[in-house]
Amino acid sequence: MKPTQERNGHTPYCPNGTLLNASRIKRDIIVIGGSAGGIEVLRYLFSQLASPFPAAIGIVLHRSPHGNVSLASILGRGSALKIRDAEDGMRFEAGSAYLAPCDHHMRIENGLITLNRGPKENSSRPSVDHLFRSAAAYGRRVVAMLLTGGGDDGVDGMIAIKGAHGLGLVQDPNESLMPYMPINALRYDHVDGVVPLDSMAPVLFSLATGKAVECTT
Repeated sequence: MKPTQERNGHTPYCPNGTLLNASRIKRDIIVIGGSAGGIEVLRYLFSQLASPFPAAIGIVLHRSPHGNVSLASILGRGSALKIRDAEDGMRFEAGSAYLAPCDHHMRIENGLITLNRGPKENSSRPSVDHLFRSAAAYGRRVVAMLLTGGGDDGVDGMIAIKGAHGLGLVQDPNESLMPYMPINALRYDHVDGVVPLDSMAPVLFSLATGKAVECTT
């Protein structure tokens, strides 16, 4: 991976070519996973996304199982999006972002959110892998994004999404509070793009609307 200072401004770095989504498919299912530092990244991202946003967003952040604060209310400050704490059976709809609740895995199945308290994965519940694997059923419509965090939760799920012809992105490790989740995904060579924070909103909007994104290589 090239270090940040070698790239062209805030252009994403794409290991496999100069265009991301060269096939111009509308990627209207976005799944995001993160851990330490992820709240700050999401607050910035959501403040930059315009409404109506043409994709549905599912999010898993590692956090204490005993939390009683609505993360959606925190992330929704200053955002034009509908940001919701996910509930079992809730419809997964474009224009909204859904956050996995404390101590529950979240899945997307047939356009609905399902929650469960199955075994922890990668010592986590909710698990990023759990969400990502369910999203792989949507194939080419899916974009997976791994944010700052420790460990490798999300890597296997991203591999599943890539195997179904979805796109896999990571936050630039050089801008991550804890770079290990993005770095571990890069080590497995299953990443289409490394995205600086300032580029996340325009990149996701372009992918959701079926546009190609120029990259450095």
